[in-house]
Amino acid sequence: MRGILGFIVMIQGVMGFVGQVFFDRAWGLLPHWFDLPSAAYVGLFAAGAALAVWGDADKKRKAKQLRDRTGAGAV
Repeated sequence: MRGILGFIVMIQGVMGFVGQVFFDRAWGLLPHWFDLPSAAYVGLFAAGAALAVWGDADKKRKAKQLRDRTGAGAV
């Protein structure tokens, strides 16, 4: 779930930054509710990337624990 949420936050950060820097206004859902500077959109992208990496690492850790518990030699 963290990975999906992180991906959505990353998209909002990129759309807001690209829209605000290269076009006339920010894109996405956040500009409808908040007036954020460009640096905040970069921060949102970084936060989303961190969530996505955290979710992926947690998924791999849980898969490894399950594989170790039910692997060859397990009773």
